[in-house]
Amino acid sequence: MSSSPLWDDNATIEFVSLVSGGQSFCLEITTIREIRRWSAVTPLPYSEDSVLGVMNLRGAVIPIVDLAARLGLGRTDPTARHVIIVVAVHQRTLGLLVDSVSEILTVKGGAIRETPNVRSDDSIRSIRGLLQIEEEMSRIIDLSALLPAEHEDAA
Repeated sequence: MSSSPLWDDNATIEFVSLVSGGQSFCLEITTIREIRRWSAVTPLPYSEDSVLGVMNLRGAVIPIVDLAARLGLGRTDPTARHVIIVVAVHQRTLGLLVDSVSEILTVKGGAIRETPNVRSDDSIRSIRGLLQIEEEMSRIIDLSALLPAEHEDAA
């Protein structure tokens, strides 16, 4: 990761904590448009493995991405208990299938820890930092790195 801080130490940031692939993650609340219950999607042939299909969201057709599969944690078999988080990234709206959404966390920028560089490839870029939540660490997802802009996306 970079040596410069991602957030000002005194800045107050809100995150939504979630579980995907049995792991704890957070998304910055400003990227989230809404949280919905799981509903069936229309599969798209030849789409990337992590793309489950598309759904109609008030007249807009949006892709639904299995967050666990995108993070390399295995595919999710969606049930009525799963949740779709509708996010905006790179002027696109899309849905992320997750196991559950837990709570809204309000933290100071100084509480966010840098992600240790444990891999030599670009996959570490999708984790922007770490938050200590009670007894476990939660990873902050960088949606811009995880879901590249369409012109950058090779999938």
